[in-house]
Amino acid sequence: MNKLKQKLNSEAYVGYLFVMPFIIGFLCFLIVPMAISLYYAFCDYDILSPPVFTGLKNFQKMFSDPTFFQTLGVTFYFAFVSVPLKLIFALIVAMILFKNSKMTGFYRAAYYLPSVIGGSVAVAILWKRMFAIDGVLNTILKNVGIKCNIAWLGNTKTAIWVLILLVVWQFGSSMLIFLSSLKQIPTSLYEAADVDGANGFHKFRMITLPLLTPTIFFNLVMQMINGFLAFTQCYIITQGKPMNSTLLYTVYMYQQSFEFYNTGYGAALAWVMLAIIGLVTLALFATKKFWVYDGGL
Repeated sequence: MNKLKQKLNSEAYVGYLFVMPFIIGFLCFLIVPMAISLYYAFCDYDILSPPVFTGLKNFQKMFSDPTFFQTLGVTFYFAFVSVPLKLIFALIVAMILFKNSKMTGFYRAAYYLPSVIGGSVAVAILWKRMFAIDGVLNTILKNVGIKCNIAWLGNTKTAIWVLILLVVWQFGSSMLIFLSSLKQIPTSLYEAADVDGANGFHKFRMITLPLLTPTIFFNLVMQMINGFLAFTQCYIITQGKPMNSTLLYTVYMYQQSFEFYNTGYGAALAWVMLAIIGLVTLALFATKKFWVYDGGL
């Protein structure tokens, strides 16, 4: 009993006790499934029958699969277009909301709300209806005198932009991070710039933007990862149609694993995507020193 009391009074023991639920969850729901999927990546497995080890067969099949390269191109286009647009909108709105007013709290909550609900199935269905032939957008265009029945989701050139716009609309989390960073910039720098006769553009270019580059880098890395892992928008709204022009990599991976029952192939696709995300992140960190502010004016 005394030993138990001594352990409970030990900071190290109590610390391990409190982190144990996270450690158990991390092992059971992340590390162990990842290890199993790594094994399946080298197997012929269809969920219904035991896995059969086939070596590199799944990876050889992947690099001879034209749909794999198509989905990879769609995903890169989706991520490299949507992420910069999202960050630009987030920064613009953050600078607008930087000045306090009576309605600032409401506006911040309103702009953040899409980030909370934007990934839901309900919003994806709503977005799908908005861009339907008889949807809200075409109705608005008709009401302003533009007679058109554009099939936004049926055109290979416009369908991907419907998904991109939905992602850009969810800029709330990046906006709050930018807003927090803007508050950390010393006002004395702007006061000195005013004395020197700098205008708003010069203050933004010479003070605000350089001091925000670490935050821009953080948002860029996090949002780029999210861009490569986007799933709900594509699966609910387009399911990769038309002609696989919106087929994101994660949706193709899901289809192979759970619709076509090529689970081993789907696991191999997942590990290739993990490697791609790692390489993109590594490339961002490798270029960080060329554009991220290092603390000197």
